[in-house]
Formats: sequence, structure tokens, C-alpha cells
Amino acid sequence: MADEDVVLLDFWPSPFGMRVRIALAEKEIKYEYKEEDLRNKSDLLLKMNPIHKKIPVLIHNGKPVCESLVQVQYIDEIWPHKSPLLPTDPYQRAIARFWGDFVDKKIYDLGRKIWSTKGEEQEAAKKEFIECLKLLEGELGNKAYFGGENLGYVDVVLVPFYSWFYAYEKCGNFSIETECPKLIAWAKRCMEKDSVSKSLPDQDKIYDYVLHLKKVFGIE
Repeated sequence: MADEDVVLLDFWPSPFGMRVRIALAEKEIKYEYKEEDLRNKSDLLLKMNPIHKKIPVLIHNGKPVCESLVQVQYIDEIWPHKSPLLPTDPYQRAIARFWGDFVDKKIYDLGRKIWSTKGEEQEAAKKEFIECLKLLEGELGNKAYFGGENLGYVDVVLVPFYSWFYAYEKCGNFSIETECPKLIAWAKRCMEKDSVSKSLPDQDKIYDYVLHLKKVFGIE
């Protein structure tokens, strides 16, 4: 694998980029990390993702792969030799993809509403956010990870948001652990793995970034 050329265009607080960082770390793939300034996007980013013009972009041997769920699946298929993320059984793969899609459609947008709104709108977002986490808790059940005994696809897709939980709690004045203790226990279990802990920024750093965003957008 010495001839592999892997580059990741990313932005440090992005939970979507964190997914790709974790997947690459799980597979022990060396790559070049390029931090993007989203207010002044690089020519490389615009060339490699001309449709959405968003990070993260995974560039493998000069070819771009866009959208984080697609990237994680691609990484799992290209480097199957270590730490398989998706199950081998087609039905179990479908279930994992379903929950990955559920996380993608719900968690980021609801989290954003929690820190960017107030009053009734914020309360509604908090309520739905907790309901979604409880559904995920139900799917986790008594397993160590969503993937069973080992970190899997849904774990990689969801755990980056753990780095944002403190910001959501501070902005929304609520406790996720009180509502979803099993999910927080799962997140802490994931954080014991270097592939996760070294890919996720500190929660305080994310909270400071959110405070900066609130100031930029004039949200008090």
C-alpha cells in the first residue's frame, strides 16, 4: 500500500470530516490532511467537489470521493484488510446504512437548531433531538457498539457528534447524559479507542467555536 496517495480536505470542527478521519485511522491508512478555510475555499476543493463545493473531500490517487457516508463506505471497500466497518451479511449492511442515513438526516440539523435558536423553536429541537438519541439507544441495545463487539459503520457515523454534545447542552441548558445514559456510556467507550479520541476535537474547543458562530450570526 506504499504507493497509495490519500488526501483529506477537511475543516477541524466538521463532524462529517471526523467520520472520515476515524475510518482512515481504523484502517491505519496514512494520509495528508489539508485544512480548508470555508470562507475562502481552495481551488483544489472547488475542483475536486464542483457540485457541492463542501468538505470533506477524500482524494484517493488523484480521484475525489465526496459526501462523508459515501467516503466511509468507500474506505471500507478499498481497504477491507483491517477493521471492517460494514457487516458482511447483506441485511445487516442494509440496517447499518439505514441508521447511518437516520443520523445524517437528523442529528446535525437538530443540533444546529439547539445552538442557533431560542424559545419554543429551541425547545422543540431539544425534544426531537432527545427522541432521536433514544431511538439510537434502542438500536444500540446492550451491545458494546452499534457494530456489535467492534466499532462499526454506525459508530463511525454517529460518534463525531459527541464532540458537539457539550455545546448543545450549554446552549440548550439540558443534560444529554440524564436523558440518554447508555448512549453517553457508548460514546465514552468509543473515546477509549485512539482512532476516535485522536480524530475528535476537544468539546470545549467546539463550544468556543459555537460561541464564535453565534457572534458571527448575531445570535444572542
